[in-house]
Amino acid sequence: MSQYQQDQAAFADLIAQNGTWNAISPEYAARMKTQNRFKTGLDIAKYTAGIMRKDMADYDADSAQYTQSLGCWHGFVGQQKMLAVKKHQGTTDKSYLYLSGWMVAALRSEFGPLPDQSMHEKTSVPALIEELYTFLRQADARELGNLFNKLDDAKANGGDVAAIQAEIDNFETHIVPIIADIDAGFGNEEATYLLAKRMIEAGACCIQIENQVSDAKQCGHQDGKVTVPHEDFLAKINAVRYAFLELGVDDGVIVARTDSLGAGLTQKIPVSNTEGDLAEQYNAFLETSPVEDLNALKNGDTVMKLNNEIVKPVRLPNGLYKFKDNTGFDRVVLDCVTSLQNGADLLWIETEKPHVGQIAEMVNAIRETVPNAKLVYNNSPSFNWTLNFRQQIFDLWVEEGKDVSAYDRANLMSVEYDETELAAVADEKVRTFQADAAREAGIFHHLITLPTYHTAALSTDNLAKGYFGDQGMLAYVKGVQRQELRQGLACVKHQAMAGSDLGDTHKEYFSGDQALKASGEDNTMNQFD
Repeated sequence: MSQYQQDQAAFADLIAQNGTWNAISPEYAARMKTQNRFKTGLDIAKYTAGIMRKDMADYDADSAQYTQSLGCWHGFVGQQKMLAVKKHQGTTDKSYLYLSGWMVAALRSEFGPLPDQSMHEKTSVPALIEELYTFLRQADARELGNLFNKLDDAKANGGDVAAIQAEIDNFETHIVPIIADIDAGFGNEEATYLLAKRMIEAGACCIQIENQVSDAKQCGHQDGKVTVPHEDFLAKINAVRYAFLELGVDDGVIVARTDSLGAGLTQKIPVSNTEGDLAEQYNAFLETSPVEDLNALKNGDTVMKLNNEIVKPVRLPNGLYKFKDNTGFDRVVLDCVTSLQNGADLLWIETEKPHVGQIAEMVNAIRETVPNAKLVYNNSPSFNWTLNFRQQIFDLWVEEGKDVSAYDRANLMSVEYDETELAAVADEKVRTFQADAAREAGIFHHLITLPTYHTAALSTDNLAKGYFGDQGMLAYVKGVQRQELRQGLACVKHQAMAGSDLGDTHKEYFSGDQALKASGEDNTMNQFD
């Protein structure tokens, strides 16, 4: 007996024990329970944490089993994404959602559009997690509602009831893991803990935190990034773990992000207590000058003993300290090893370009100490993917001695190269980038941070260009509605997508034949049947 059938039987017994509940249908009650499988955000966090842990084990066994996500800035966008994944792939397996702090700042702040500098309200982050899962739960309810309608039709008309019941019993939920960006923790470690709790309570099973200074946080693809000493970062990793454990999500996932590859500054010099400790290793990367004459020091100068020498760290007018040039690689490796040895589960290395070889070199160095290290990687829209990969192929061909005289390396983005052999080879490398990087560079999860920001802008631009131009209404009909119909998008029936059919069903449950429903003959959505 399926869970749905068990629920029907249980409700039938319960209703029989309460003589005033005669109008309640046990079958309808069981349907509503089935359509609302996850009662709280913590239910979701516990369920999705298990999915991520299984997927991580699958990847360790076979690097072809990598996972993917797209960043979504609204619940509807996340819902449509997962409906599309399930429709086209037949399953939601290995598909996640990403919650981007960049998009929260740019699109969800009450202050209006903001840069990615942790200036937005911290409460907007858990609010978006809750919103995303509200829309995904509604996708479940809607799809199951359609199956219940099919079941009723089959019962009434002699259809294959058993087959439809099997579809209901084996229904795959649209609830998938969210990797949620907590930026640099929005304050001290207590602030990080409190916000992590809210995010987990909203449904997050995976929290990504970066090693930048919270009050000087920058977008990973901008200049001026300032990192914190390892001790400070590890305290925030501990804070997130305590939040998971307190709330009973014992297998919650922490992604430790390092921005050290592109960060040349630190805010403070940590105190070293024992020779070779993390503070001493961190300080060894500082750019310093030897102090040969104490009398030459100025008021306010900082001096320290490093490698048995008295040195003065280079300090900028804003009080920040500078790292030595060309130390980013080594700092990344130390960051990653240290994070994994102190409670993080996954790594995120923010790079300046999508290059499998560069990523693999760092991961291989990390794996010398932590063999099962694996990454979440940002397939960032901040990269010019076309130019990067065309230049990579150009450089490879030069190395191989191939004639590249027909190409101008600096101008490879030009449309004149779109139909060339080089462009075709580069596009194929873009297509296989995720599989290649999963296999060669330890990338367990590929995400695009803010793709739906760009798709919203592009589709709106195309519609506005035609609608306010000479195409008029044809711009919408040909470019939007006709495409929805041809491609089978459920949201062409936007009233149903927004919940009108679910509401009608509930009204019928509650009021019987007296229900005033929206889906009658005069509902214009019937034109799309």
